[in-house]
Amino acid sequence: MPDRQILVPDSMKTLADRAGYAPAVKVGSTVYCAGQVGRTPGLEVIADPQAQFVAAWENLRIVLAEAGCTFDDVVDMTTYHVDMSSHMAVFRAVKDRIFPRGTCAWTCIGVSELARPGLLVEIKCIAIARDVTP
Repeated sequence: MPDRQILVPDSMKTLADRAGYAPAVKVGSTVYCAGQVGRTPGLEVIADPQAQFVAAWENLRIVLAEAGCTFDDVVDMTTYHVDMSSHMAVFRAVKDRIFPRGTCAWTCIGVSELARPGLLVEIKCIAIARDVTP
């Protein structure tokens, strides 16, 4: 198996230590990003749906940047939604402002709950880094 590089942005070290997970793992040029949610840097869930969705995208952007990637490098994305029918229009509007449309495979899954009460979405993706050095 090729060497893997564990990627932990500085702003996520506390969360990674507490939860015992890697925000991303890079194997060769492939970057596997763990699901990102809408929380503050202090790990508090953001109550307002639109603000929570913006924060989830920003957290994903931070993880991708740690790997030397941008949203343009994402090839596959899965989003997990609590109460999807109530929030999808707002989520899609935020996504369309922040993330390039039609550039990757995207699967949406409705779930009953996420890791913490109040979380409405989790965004997970795979990206291909242009620089293949680990």
